This record gives sequence, C-alpha cells and structure tokens, in this order.
Amino acid sequence: MEKIPILSLITFLPLAGALILIFINRNRENLIRYFSFAISLLNFIVSLKLYINFNPGLSSFQFQEEYSWIGMGINYTMGIDGLSLFLVLLTTFLMPISFLCSWTAIEDRVKEFNVFMLLLSTGMIGVFVSLNLFLFYVFWEVTLIPMYFLIGIWGTGRKIYVTIKFILFTMLGSLLMLVSFFVLYSIYYKATGSFSLDFQDLSRLILSPSVQIWLFLGFSISFAIKVPLFPFHTWLPDAHTEAPTAGSVLLAGVLLKMGAYGFIRFAFTLFPDALMICRSYIVLLSLVGIIYGGLMALAQKDVKRLVAYSSVSHMGMVMLGLLSLNRESVEGAIYQMLSHGISTGGLFLVVGFLYEKAHTRIIDEFGGLSKQLPLFSAIFVIIMLSSIGLPGLNGFIGEFLILIGVFKVNVVWTALGATGIILSVAYLLWAFQRVMQGKIKNERFFNFKDLNLRELFYFLPIIFFIFWMGIYPNFILKRTENTISKILNDIKYHEKIVVEDLSKKIKFINMN
Repeated sequence: MEKIPILSLITFLPLAGALILIFINRNRENLIRYFSFAISLLNFIVSLKLYINFNPGLSSFQFQEEYSWIGMGINYTMGIDGLSLFLVLLTTFLMPISFLCSWTAIEDRVKEFNVFMLLLSTGMIGVFVSLNLFLFYVFWEVTLIPMYFLIGIWGTGRKIYVTIKFILFTMLGSLLMLVSFFVLYSIYYKATGSFSLDFQDLSRLILSPSVQIWLFLGFSISFAIKVPLFPFHTWLPDAHTEAPTAGSVLLAGVLLKMGAYGFIRFAFTLFPDALMICRSYIVLLSLVGIIYGGLMALAQKDVKRLVAYSSVSHMGMVMLGLLSLNRESVEGAIYQMLSHGISTGGLFLVVGFLYEKAHTRIIDEFGGLSKQLPLFSAIFVIIMLSSIGLPGLNGFIGEFLILIGVFKVNVVWTALGATGIILSVAYLLWAFQRVMQGKIKNERFFNFKDLNLRELFYFLPIIFFIFWMGIYPNFILKRTENTISKILNDIKYHEKIVVEDLSKKIKFINMN
C-alpha cells in the first residue's frame, strides 16, 4: 500500500475544496473562481503521479487502498489498472479547463456553481477508482446531484424539463443496478457463507447463464443509459443543449465514459456468458446508434445539438469496439473513449465560445466568422478534424484500431461502423462551412474579438493532446495493453468453464 493514499487524495481533494468554498463570502466571486481553479489544477498535477508511478508490466490493480467501512462486505476499497488510470487523468485534466471556460459565462450564484463542480469531480473520480460495488454505487449517485443542479440552475431554455428527464432516466438505471448488486451480494453469501461486494471477490463467482442474464440486464440497462446506447439516448441531446458549457464538457468528456467503463469493468467480466448470449443484440443497438446519431447530427439546426448527436454516434463506435472482444478493438475503444473526451469536450468549448459571443446556437445565423476570428477558426478546424479522425490527430488512432478489430470479427459490422465516420465528415465539415465561411450575415458579428488569453489557455491543452495522442499513441497503449489482455482472458476463462459445465463437469452456483 502506498504511504500516501493517493487515490483517496485525488478523489477527495475537490470535496475538501468545496467545503472550504462554503466559508468564503459569496460576494468575493473572483476569489471563489481562482480558488476552485487552483484546487482543480492541483488535483491534476497530483494525479500525474499515478501515470509516473504506474507499472505497465502489471495487469493487477495498483495503488490499492482497503479499509473496513460499514462491514458485512461493504468496505472502502480503491485501486486502478490501465483502464481506470487514463479515465481518472481525463477527469482531472478536464476540470481546470471547465473552470476556465465558466469564468465569465457564469455570473449568477458563482459560489454554488463552483461547489457543485468540485463535488462532481469527486463523484466522477470515485467511480473510476472504486473496487467495491457499494462504493462504486455511492460515487455513481454522487455525480447525479451536482449535474442535476448544474443543468437546472445554470442551464438554458427548457432546463427544468431536461433536468427532470435526466434524473428519471438515470435514477431508473441506478435502481436496476442497485437491485442487481444486492442479488449478487446474496448469491455470494449463499456460495461462500460470507458477505462481499468487492469486485475481485465477486469476479471469482461462477454463475449459471440464466442467473447471469438477469443480472447482466440489470447492470447493462443502467450503463446503456449512461453511454448512451440507442434507444436509451433520448435524454442526452436535451441535456447537452440546455446545460452550461462546463456541464456539457464534463457530460461528454467524462460522464458518458462511466457507462462504457461500467460495461467493460463489471458487466462483461462478471457475466461473460450472458455477454455472449446478448452480444449480437447490443452490437445491433450500437450500429443503429452510430448511423442514427450521425444522421440526426446532419439534420440539426442548433450547433450544440449537432455535437450532442455526434456523441451518440461516437459512443456507439466505442461500444462496437468493446463488443468485438479482441485486443485491437478493445484497445481502440478505450483510446476512442479518451479521444472523444478531448475532441468532443473541445467542440463544446467551441460552441460555448460562439454562444457567449453571439447568444445564439442556430447554425444559419452564423457565417463568415473565420475572417473576424482567425485564431478561433484555426482551433475550430483542428478540433473538428480530430473528431472526424484525420490521420495524425487523436481521433484516427482509436477509430483505426476499432475497425481493424471489428473487421476480424464481422465484415458487415465494419462496413456499418465505418458509415459513422463518413457521416461525421459530412456533418462537421458542413457545420464548419456554414458557421465560419462565406459572408458575415449579422453586422454585430463585425465587433467580435478573437480569443483572449484566458480562452486561449483552455483551448491550448486540448490542441496539445489532440496532436500528442495522434502522433505518439504508445504513451497510452503501453499502459493499457496488460489490462486489456487480463480482461479478455477473464472473459475467455469463463467461456471455457461454461463449456465444461454443459458436460456437467463444473457445479454452478445457482440462486436456489
């Protein structure tokens, strides 16, 4: 165990910052902004220690912390592997950027906004480091509360309707997940005579396929809502459209990844036989999501809804990669999760910048901004091309690996998945052309000023990682390869046991 419990430090440093904020006078808005930004930046710097000290040669969990908590198998257990390492880093990386982009955009209830942002950070990091399912559930729920208020208070338009819809969808998923946790908890007790919700204990259970399917559905519906997988996606475009820019950045950048993470960490590895039975159905939903999301993005008049629907398509591609279950496809899916966090987060920053200047998101009301905003235009082009997947930029690596992996499994899946890439070229290039090129349609746009120093500071790290991930992918791939091999081996190991069980060589643990 580490002398310094670094995972707890990274998880709860934002919460400590939020508690301190409560005692700062609400009228000192700039102090609140600087303090929140400093806490998030410090947390990012501390989290780099995980990357530096992570041993890529190990496939097991590292930096583990385990303390007795409630008892009855509900313990405080944390740890990370190659999968969760980069999702934690993505979260800590996007938090300072989110505070910077909110600097002038949030003028009302600044103190409360920053408190909820820091609380959200604790919830998101906690989800990725929890190894006890109860602790995972607690952090999962913690993310809902601040996001509820971020959209409901600082959102736009139909924010109340959107907030209620967001909560109803996610609470339904959470309830199913909680019921599944307790069923699994009961099964473990019947099998071993002791209680545990520790992931590593539960992963040793061998469940009959019929039991697995019910539990797999309970887990998967919750994760499918969060991804969001078609047809569970309907809350996402509304939530993105009405959320403040920082909320959209974190929603696309991190919260959607929680669903994909839940699938591969828990649903796939705990219920491999159910995965094999349900796999083709989930692949079908993923393919529908890829094409449907792309077509809907193409039809949008609001640039923010366009980016929101593009997330449905891109996350469908991530699910397709995960479900293809070979090294290249899973490697590509994880890489694409990180790339999507960077690129789509960047696109929401672009939309937020435009909205702050023009107070509109309707594409047809823009036009000709590239001459007025040359620096912003250059950044917009780079982020757009990264989302499309241009070689040399981050989006290309993930999509390329996914398509290679999927091609090994099914050519038709590959062809349909590639359709999403073609659609992304169409809707993003067309949107850029209508917003940035041609003649300026509105005289007040002549007064627009290009990026200031603060705005440049939150775009430059995004641009850096777009190029860095596109040119040198091994700084991620070398640290994820052993984790991916272990996950795939675990799934195959259970497959073998099921085959043996069919010949009645293995005794299953059944509910009765």
